[in-house]
Amino acid sequence: MWTSWWLLPLVAVCTADWFREEAERIMQSTPVIDGHNDLPWQLLSKFNNQLRDQRANLTSLAHTKTNIPKLKAGFVGGQFWSAYTPCNTQNKDAVRRTLEQIDVIHRMCQMYPETFMCVTDSQGIRQAFQEGKVASLVGVEGGHSIDSSLGVLRAFYYLGMRYLTLTHSCNTPWADNWLVDTGDDVAESQGLSPFGQSVVREMNRLGVIVDLAHVSVATMKAALHLSKAPVIFSHSSAYALCAHRRNVPDDVLQLVNQTRSLVMVNFYNDYVSCKPEATLSQVADHLDHIKAVAGAGAVGFGGDFDGVSRLPSGLEDVSKYPDLVAELLRRQWTEAEVRGALAANLLRVFEAVEEASNHAQSPEEEPIPLGELETSCRTKHGYSEATSLRQQQGALLASLAPFLLSLCLL
Repeated sequence: MWTSWWLLPLVAVCTADWFREEAERIMQSTPVIDGHNDLPWQLLSKFNNQLRDQRANLTSLAHTKTNIPKLKAGFVGGQFWSAYTPCNTQNKDAVRRTLEQIDVIHRMCQMYPETFMCVTDSQGIRQAFQEGKVASLVGVEGGHSIDSSLGVLRAFYYLGMRYLTLTHSCNTPWADNWLVDTGDDVAESQGLSPFGQSVVREMNRLGVIVDLAHVSVATMKAALHLSKAPVIFSHSSAYALCAHRRNVPDDVLQLVNQTRSLVMVNFYNDYVSCKPEATLSQVADHLDHIKAVAGAGAVGFGGDFDGVSRLPSGLEDVSKYPDLVAELLRRQWTEAEVRGALAANLLRVFEAVEEASNHAQSPEEEPIPLGELETSCRTKHGYSEATSLRQQQGALLASLAPFLLSLCLL
């Protein structure tokens, strides 16, 4: 009896080691694709995007949750880097700021080619896996970055953007954000306006993934019903476990299941436990819940590293992914389910988006109505002529009305 009690701690340690070893074995051939990392914002905030500043050296970068050694230790094989600019740039310099963040992502790949490979399609991710590099993709976080312009949307696509988050924590003139659901913001589009629907259709045509992190529930449902391709939540968790409006409610998770879409779980404590403190085990609870409601194919990882102020114990930086995978294995997730959450689910969604795209189709062209824009800091080129033309056409029809009426009476 005494011997068996003495052995129990040893057995527990050996079992824990086995799950960790299994996690590493799986991740060697299926590394994690993370949906959202804000390292580019840290590079702007700390170094004004000057990558040659010695303090910005990504092999020794301190005081961030992400650097090259941590990425390697965490078996990160794919990363959507966030090209983010805050809501206070809306109607000001949002486009310029976003371009600079896209630029710094490309320069990361140029400066560290042995580590990062900038890619723009699912095949590129697979190629990076084979070469042992981090497939690096651009995700633009916030629809305000396109300044309500379909032309800017297309230009960002040509520069490598492969997902667009429809809003950040502010409404755009064409989509409502999550603060509408808390009462801290006012619904302006009731989800998506007609122009917002054009944005989603154009994203489908181009092959840009629709990202619904940060949007209101009405916007979630509108986009899920409209999009011809699966969508993602690049960094959101389960509302049923933490009633924060940044999270995804169960009725939306059911739509995620029906559309074969994807929720990439956020690690921010406030979205995990709704408290300042959280644990790795609680993150695994969110993964379990989404799997139970939306299916194993709907689960992914969107850690939000370097974009949040509080992270769970056990998930302090990007090196900790194997510990989370070990926890899923401990919870009897199958190897196939784990590989899905790590990478296969995102690759499936990405391939479906690529398949739904159609560059031979005519692009969306109708601009957003001028009256829906904040105009104090913008010119009206195009609008004035188009408006006057419509007015001329209207005046012509009005002047012809008596003549047309007399013809009808003959």
